Amino acid sequence: MTEENAADRLEDAPHPRERAILIGHHSAEQALLDAYRSGRMHHAWIIGGPEGIGKATLAYRMARFALAFPDPTRLGEIKDLSLSPEHPAFRRVQAGSSTDLLVLRRIAEVGKDRVPTTISVDAVRKIVPFFGSTAGEGGWRICIVDAADDLGREGANALLKLLEEPPPRSLFLIVSHMPGRLLATIRSRCRMLTLSPLSEAEIVAGLASFPDLEVSDEDAAAAARLADGSLRRALELVGGEDLAWSSAIDQAIDTLPQVDPEMLHALGDKLARRDDRAFDLFLRQVRDYLSSELARGASAGARHLAPLAEVWEKISSAAAEVRTYNLERKPFVFEVFGLLSEARRRQS
Repeated sequence: MTEENAADRLEDAPHPRERAILIGHHSAEQALLDAYRSGRMHHAWIIGGPEGIGKATLAYRMARFALAFPDPTRLGEIKDLSLSPEHPAFRRVQAGSSTDLLVLRRIAEVGKDRVPTTISVDAVRKIVPFFGSTAGEGGWRICIVDAADDLGREGANALLKLLEEPPPRSLFLIVSHMPGRLLATIRSRCRMLTLSPLSEAEIVAGLASFPDLEVSDEDAAAAARLADGSLRRALELVGGEDLAWSSAIDQAIDTLPQVDPEMLHALGDKLARRDDRAFDLFLRQVRDYLSSELARGASAGARHLAPLAEVWEKISSAAAEVRTYNLERKPFVFEVFGLLSEARRRQS
């Protein structure tokens, strides 16, 4: 199997198994280290949270650490799960050649381009012989599921059976974007470790941690603002056209309560192409603008905030109609900015 045909491959970015740096999530990392150091490491952990925030990176970090330090009583003054990229355990995991680590992912078979829609039950069943063989790096056998959301019903049930009767010195690190949708019986057999979205400062630091990524401070800040706490989303933004689109939206918003017809025509022409991604970003920035205005005017009282709250209700309703009935999007842009302009004038 090749990473080129992995479902979640991000072009020009290293895979989480290759990352020596963890951005944020220090408390979650400490929770894993403390549990490991105690000598009573639970056999299965669900690492949950939104997509692209570092869950898989943390899972690989924990896996490498356990393989490098199989005896938790000999950790000394170690304070985190970091491992030098030169360490043999790091190199083996990075190369995908560690015999004591099994990773379940959606990935195309050798010679095929099509990525499966689920992690198959046959793939999950490979865990049985994996845990049945002798460990070669100190006794730990580790399975990373990335992500459990991709398991089909049969695959989830097969995983459940393994979690119910875990082999000695086994460790399951189960990545999930939506843990609440996993089987309740799987959740009950795992410890839950919930990761929060990254802060904008952490996103900026994360972008700077990729040595081959050339991005200006201005673009990094813009990507961080739009990324919803996801470093993966920020990487997609700096590598695409979304930042220019975002800047155009911001420029139009900055003119309020005045409106610039030329700007609105340009925005409308973009949305008229039926670009759902652009439409979603447009709505997100309008929402963020209204949220910031509401926060800024919180001390002014309900009467001052009412126009902004009302306009968001109207915009949300209009956006739903555009989606439902496939209406023209250019008139929607003019409607939105008309409502925003009116709200600003009413606040004055």
